[in-house]
Amino acid sequence: MPEVAIDAVVFDVLGTLVDEPAGIRAGIRELAPSLDDPRIEQLLALWQQHIDREQRRILDGARPFLPSDGLDLEAARLVAEAVGIDDPAAVTALASSGRRLAPWPDTVAGLARLAGRFPLIGLSNASRTALLGINAHAGLRWHQALSAEDVRTYKPDPAVYQLAVTVSGRPPERLLMVAAHAWDLRAAQHLGLRTAYVARPVGDPPTPSDRFDLYADHLADLADQAEQLVNA
Repeated sequence: MPEVAIDAVVFDVLGTLVDEPAGIRAGIRELAPSLDDPRIEQLLALWQQHIDREQRRILDGARPFLPSDGLDLEAARLVAEAVGIDDPAAVTALASSGRRLAPWPDTVAGLARLAGRFPLIGLSNASRTALLGINAHAGLRWHQALSAEDVRTYKPDPAVYQLAVTVSGRPPERLLMVAAHAWDLRAAQHLGLRTAYVARPVGDPPTPSDRFDLYADHLADLADQAEQLVNA
C-alpha cells in the first residue's frame, strides 16, 4: 500500500461507472431492429471512431470546441446514414442513447460506500446536459459533478483535471483520480493527482510501465483500499 493520504475522490464516468458501449448498442438496435450483432459492432465502432477523432481535432485546435451532445449528434447521423435512415427524429433518439447508460453492477453501491467517507467528484467529457442525464439514469451519487464543457476542451487536457483541483480546494496530491482508462490516469498524474485504476471490460488497461497508486478489481475493492488512506 503506497503511503498516500487523500481528501477527495475524483471519478471518470464514461466506461468507469457506466457501460457506454452497451447504451449505444441499444440505441443502434432501436434505430434498426433488423441488424445482426456483427453489423451493430461495426456501427458502434463507427460512432466511437468519430468521437475519438473529433475530440482529438478539438484538442489539436483543428476545429472549434463542440460539447459532447454535438459530437454525439454527428456520430448518430453517420450511423443512420450508414443504414439508410434519414428520419431526423430517429437520429435525435439515437444521439440521446449516450445518456441512457446503465451502471456497472458494483457502481451504485460502491459510490454510496465511498461517499460515506470522502467527497466524491465526477469528472467527465460528457456535456453538462448529458452528464445530468447520465447521472439520473444510472443513479450516480456525487457531491459535485464536473463537465469538460466548463473549460471548453476534453480530457486529457490538463485544464479538465484542474477543474477538480479548483473545486476541491485541495492540492492535487490529496485527490485520488479513479478511472478504467490508463490514458486518463496518466494525464491526471501529470497534474499531480494520485491515481487508481479500476478494471472494466471496456477500459484501457495499464501497460507494464504504468505506476498507479491503487489497482482495484471493482469498486468494493477500491473502497477497501481507499478507506485505509483516511487520515493517513
